[in-house]
Amino acid sequence: MTDMQRREAARQFYYKWREPDRGQEKVDCHPFWIEIFQNILGMDSVTERLTFEKPIGSGAGSTNWIDVYVPETKTLIEQKSRGIELDKPQAGHGGKTPYEQAKDYDNSLSYEEKARWIVLSNFDEIWIYDMNLVNPNKPEPVSRLRLIDLQAKYGVLDFLVKKETEAITDEMAVSLAAGELVGRIYDALRKQYKNPEDPVTLVSLNKLCVRIVFCLYAEDALVFSDHSRTVFRDYMAQFTPAKARVALRDLFHVLNQKPEERDPYLSDDDPILASFPYVNGDLFKDDDIEIPPFTEEIMDLLLRHASDEFDWSEISPTIFGAVFESTLNPETRREGGMHYTSIENIHKVIDPLFLDDLKAELEEIRGIAVEKTRDKRLREFQDKLTEVVCLDPAAGSGNFLTESYLSLRKLENTVIGLLQHGQMGMADETVTPIKVSIAQFYGIEINDFAVAVAKTALWIAEIQMMRETAAILNIDPTYLPLKTNANIKEGNALRIDWESVVSKDRLRYIMGNPPFHGFTFMNASQKEDMEMIFPSVKNLDYVCAWYKKTSDYIIETKIEAAFVSTNSITQGETVGRFWQFMEGNYINFAYTTFVWGNEASQQAHVHCVIIGFSRKERQTKTIYSESEKNVTHINPYLIEGEDIIVTSRNKPLCDVPKMIYGNKPADGGALIIEDEDYKEFISKDPYSKQFIRPLLGASEYIKGQKRWCIWLDGVAPNEIKKCPLILERIQKCREARESSIAAGIRKFADTPTLFAQRTQPVDKDFIIVPRVSSQNRYYVPMGFVKAGTIVTDRVQIIPDASLYDFGVIISNVHMAWMRVTCMRLKSDYSYSKDIVYNNFMWPEATDAQKLKISNTAKAILTAREQYSNCTLSELYDNNLMPPELRKAHQANDRAVMQAYGMPIKETDEAACVAWLMRLYQEKTAELEKT
Repeated sequence: MTDMQRREAARQFYYKWREPDRGQEKVDCHPFWIEIFQNILGMDSVTERLTFEKPIGSGAGSTNWIDVYVPETKTLIEQKSRGIELDKPQAGHGGKTPYEQAKDYDNSLSYEEKARWIVLSNFDEIWIYDMNLVNPNKPEPVSRLRLIDLQAKYGVLDFLVKKETEAITDEMAVSLAAGELVGRIYDALRKQYKNPEDPVTLVSLNKLCVRIVFCLYAEDALVFSDHSRTVFRDYMAQFTPAKARVALRDLFHVLNQKPEERDPYLSDDDPILASFPYVNGDLFKDDDIEIPPFTEEIMDLLLRHASDEFDWSEISPTIFGAVFESTLNPETRREGGMHYTSIENIHKVIDPLFLDDLKAELEEIRGIAVEKTRDKRLREFQDKLTEVVCLDPAAGSGNFLTESYLSLRKLENTVIGLLQHGQMGMADETVTPIKVSIAQFYGIEINDFAVAVAKTALWIAEIQMMRETAAILNIDPTYLPLKTNANIKEGNALRIDWESVVSKDRLRYIMGNPPFHGFTFMNASQKEDMEMIFPSVKNLDYVCAWYKKTSDYIIETKIEAAFVSTNSITQGETVGRFWQFMEGNYINFAYTTFVWGNEASQQAHVHCVIIGFSRKERQTKTIYSESEKNVTHINPYLIEGEDIIVTSRNKPLCDVPKMIYGNKPADGGALIIEDEDYKEFISKDPYSKQFIRPLLGASEYIKGQKRWCIWLDGVAPNEIKKCPLILERIQKCREARESSIAAGIRKFADTPTLFAQRTQPVDKDFIIVPRVSSQNRYYVPMGFVKAGTIVTDRVQIIPDASLYDFGVIISNVHMAWMRVTCMRLKSDYSYSKDIVYNNFMWPEATDAQKLKISNTAKAILTAREQYSNCTLSELYDNNLMPPELRKAHQANDRAVMQAYGMPIKETDEAACVAWLMRLYQEKTAELEKT
């Protein structure tokens, strides 16, 4: 099956099995797993190869049953009904969790049948446990796959049918362990330097670690010797710690010498040293590297832990390069944790950029029946692979380049194998069948150490793929000297001419994960970069500079690009400020907001998008979201539709009530009284009660929390003097404002009795709109609040609003508009009045339609009142929303859509947004004329 076929099968599977009437363990387990194995994983004769309801003894004389057992991959599957939490004990199963139940079943299996993998599922999630890695005291799955993510992540399940894919997890574990081992070596060596903080010393330390790692890898991978995996260890073991630094320096010198350049008597002095081959590529070129004195600890780390007890040949150069770089890079070490971009996420960029098409083409060629024609096409395809020239202008440790190289070489190895027609060996072993080269991959990276790591990762990748090619051809590989040099240039990509790195005529793809920093988090140099790229625009994310530089570079070329970026560049005001600079480009594919896991030891959650673009338009564009969708055009909001950009405005486009910000205390907490302190406060100072009012921010409103504030607007000083505790708070407010680093706050120190900014008409009822709300809610909770309650600037309000107004802004139409145009905090909605509300086009409703919407809006409030003991957070949880409330919302949605004239059944969210965008475009065009 092609990737496209599998992805489509996964999409159809998701839409079928997400239905609420499916998901019963006893009824649906068999068809659920049969469809996964047959339709997504491509297994033939599924029912013959899977064992359903495998009987096992319970140890108490009765029989239990394993839901699904896969003999070929030794996988035990424990299925639960939808709604069962996979990490919670089950009352009907002796209080054991699903994993504990599965482990009991596994303990009853014979040794030959013991599970290599344990899989748990509840129809919404699939949890995978690697029994080679699991900690028995704290078992954790190596993967938690949501059904909704299956289309993008179906490859995670390949282990179910392919024994060789068990190396994927092992490879990652080995790579992460290698990174930790290097960190220990780094720390031990660093202690030995006279000036460990000196930048020159750190450069030497980094180079030393890179060289040591290459030597450890080269001996385990039989690169240094075709018969010994201990040649580096054996050489170093000859020396005491006192002589180790000189021995290492001698080794580096020899590794940089061609055989004819070496001392002719070297083999007499040290046969082991003389046996080392020449390594080119400048890895060992610098003889001035500072090597500190070794200790017993360092020798033990190097010889026992790093050599005897560890196999470096199984590391993933893609993962390890990044882990290695962040383990040793002083900047990332200070930040804590080891950073890496997962292979899965790299493929979200490179697959739609070029790899999917290449795989599909190879699959098509393999189907050609005529051998002569097929072989001709295979050779042409191999030549085509050499034309895939890539640039990563923010290369880091080279993980995008390394994974792209590995992917192309794997395709090439498939071609080489097909051209062999089952024959072993080559007619002429002096002619290499390998055409794809690391010389096709270019990078720019500002950090000198990351450059060294990237080159090393590419060399290791080259050696690994040569080993695979040699295995296909059944020949002995010759790894050294390295055949090609890695084209990673050290420099600031935003300040150098990319043409000096790689010619436009040769380059085909630009890709990567450029750094993203908001303006306030940029250092001085980065701000200078932004001034140079965007001299007239402020407050753009740093990643925007890479887009602009790429856009300018690819003018009048066929080069295609794809970057991982912070999702903020497709949201809110940034769209208007930034995308004007991308005019002339077409978005060819896009991943909408998803969590980008980029740390190993401390998993970070960065909310990102992926945007693939070029000056040449692809015929078919694709949006990857919950499903894969082919569209005719993708706009800057990463939705289907025209390039209509919503810009900030300070008043509504339509004749509707104004929305205003809440009040800003800027008081250091002095004017705020927490609920747990309220009773004590008024008991000690009873007269103050009349000046204390309920306070609502977004969290208080949504979660039903209570807070209070001191509100003295219009209160006479002689009244305030009667309240000693309030006087104390006023003094604290003054002190907090006076000590603020912000001049804008310090100016309010002279009015410490009042909130810094007071926008709310306190004598009016209003609609409250939280500025931040969870993306897990379909409707942002809004509602009416009585006069007298004070609100903070974490909410926005609409004074004097009607039920009709409430019905429109709580509708699915307004929510669809909000989801597209608002900013995000991580993945949560950040509602902006100037972007979302003021640009929202209201329906031209008749009086009858307004009355109907008012009634449906009132029904929403009535439904809420039935559950007055529940918070809005609970009521608007998508999984918990009461049926009465959901029905009331749906009736309101229909009434609002009818007021717009939208066909209800035919209008999904995307069509709804397109409708509103068209109205917005017409209105703004009309205003421009006047």
